[in-house]
Amino acid sequence: MAGLLFLALAYLAVGQAAVNRGGAQTAADAAALAAAQDVRDQLTGQWLKVLLDPAEWQAVFDGAAPLDHDPCGRAGELAGQNDARLTGCAPAGPLKYSAEVRTEKSVGHSVVPGTEKFRSTASATAEIEPLCTFELPPKGAGDAPAHGAAKPDLPRLTCKDKVWDLDPDDPSGLPGPEDLFDVHLAD
Repeated sequence: MAGLLFLALAYLAVGQAAVNRGGAQTAADAAALAAAQDVRDQLTGQWLKVLLDPAEWQAVFDGAAPLDHDPCGRAGELAGQNDARLTGCAPAGPLKYSAEVRTEKSVGHSVVPGTEKFRSTASATAEIEPLCTFELPPKGAGDAPAHGAAKPDLPRLTCKDKVWDLDPDDPSGLPGPEDLFDVHLAD
């Protein structure tokens, strides 16, 4: 009977460890997604800054535009909201961010020695996928007008199945971050 009780408690310890590990993975996923979404939002801001210069758009959609701040701050916030601490956060490419976390809570006391100090770790990578395509006019056509003249025609922006005829004078008619980029966990 004692052996069966010990075996049941050992299975409980394994279950506690699995729950702790699942919590760590959830925190890592949330942190990586938060960093990638922050990058997506910053890239959208950079695109709006160069809206009138379509030759600069591709750099934004390639993830080569400068960022205003480190997206890992947001990743740390999300890790904390999931009872974990961010132990690593860095770009994993121009349009990818990786996050590593360690749980704040241990597995807890059990019949298995050492579990009271064991904290789970996990990592995740999120990708930012550009959703838009556009065609620049031929060289020389549609160049920036002289000072005081009308604004240049902007290329049509096709994002997934939606075509945007951009009007910089109507900010409500411009695509938002979720229209320009998709953010998801990497496989």
